[in-house]
Amino acid sequence: MPIVESLTVALPAYNEEANIAAMIEEVVRTVAPLASDWEVVVVDDGSRDETAAAVSAVGAREARVRLVRHERNRGYGAAVWTGLTSAGKELVFFTDSDRQFDLGEIRGLLERLPGADLVVGIRSPRRDPLARKINGWAWSSLVNLLFGYTARDIDCAFKVMRKSVVDGLRERVRSRGATFSAELLVRAKGAGFRIRELPIRGHRPRVAGNPTGAKISVVLRAFRELAAFRMTLWREGRSRPASPSAPTT
Repeated sequence: MPIVESLTVALPAYNEEANIAAMIEEVVRTVAPLASDWEVVVVDDGSRDETAAAVSAVGAREARVRLVRHERNRGYGAAVWTGLTSAGKELVFFTDSDRQFDLGEIRGLLERLPGADLVVGIRSPRRDPLARKINGWAWSSLVNLLFGYTARDIDCAFKVMRKSVVDGLRERVRSRGATFSAELLVRAKGAGFRIRELPIRGHRPRVAGNPTGAKISVVLRAFRELAAFRMTLWREGRSRPASPSAPTT
């Protein structure tokens, strides 16, 4: 029996030809029983492989699967933001297209939404190589140090939010690279949106394709964007909360 009326699933994809068709099929199987009205929006971020063709093939069979294309690669945050802002339903869920999550855990996020505006997953445990785990912990710790506690797993690509969060932040979120999730959450918190967190047990190793988040160029861009965002908040006259409190888990 459906537990929500209206849901968009947004999937950023870059060179995910090996994953994307199976990912969409898994999404459809998962969300169809949970939402009365749903759609899947796949954002092809300038892929050099056949990602877009694979999505179009699925869309030819299922009208609720929609492809949005970036003509060039704009970065992870840009792809996620295009997916969120292209959503046509009342709730928006996004995750990566690499099939690292058990999508059945969407139900838990949706059940946490009453009384909240945004529910953020925590990979628990995180099924990634040790170096990526350390990098993720360090990044989340740095964001929480600079901006006050925001979330335990900043970059966890398993989040659901009300469309009002996207609409309320539409003109404010500017990061389009690896800092995107940090700015989205910090801006949401600063705007008064209610954030909850939920451990996600079904995180699993990537089964195909190659991750890009650990590239030196991506990491350096992330630090530049984070520093620029901190300066932007200073210029806006905002300050770090004196006694930050953690969202409810």
